[in-house]
Amino acid sequence: MYRPNEIESILVSEEEIREKVKEMGRVLTEEYKDKNPLFLCVLKGSVTFFSDLIRAVECPLEIDFIRASSYGSGTVSGGKVNFTVGGHVHIEGRDVVVVEDILDTARTLYTVKNEMLRSEPASLKIVTLLDKPSRRVVKGFSADYTGFAIEDHFVVGYGLDYNERFRNLPYVGILKPEVYT
Repeated sequence: MYRPNEIESILVSEEEIREKVKEMGRVLTEEYKDKNPLFLCVLKGSVTFFSDLIRAVECPLEIDFIRASSYGSGTVSGGKVNFTVGGHVHIEGRDVVVVEDILDTARTLYTVKNEMLRSEPASLKIVTLLDKPSRRVVKGFSADYTGFAIEDHFVVGYGLDYNERFRNLPYVGILKPEVYT
């Protein structure tokens, strides 16, 4: 269980997240209104955002899950991306929307995107709740849709974790450094 004194401050409030997800849902509804897109959730951190986002999209869609990570249990990307596809994901000729919690170095999403493009989807878009452009290692890589651009803080909550903790916070908070150092 987390303790409130482990959170330095709230970076993005529950209300701000709710409004941004609604807005992103409206945009995605308009883009995919005449299509049947496949929304892919990058496990585990994206589950909360993904669940709220697909409910905000008001057009037919399908869902599936992928697992991709370069962090393990650390606070800094190790550089090696582990990527596995769950279920029976067939993306050839499909409109695919990859939903991620946070884009920072871009190693993970760069790998995911390139692997998926080899299967020749009709289109492939990246949606992320948070973007840390100052941490970008893969230069020039960006999401197609971003909820919030943030500074370089170690953040938790709304699906984001530190050692599997804090995912259930309803907001995005800055974790106190003494918790993870």
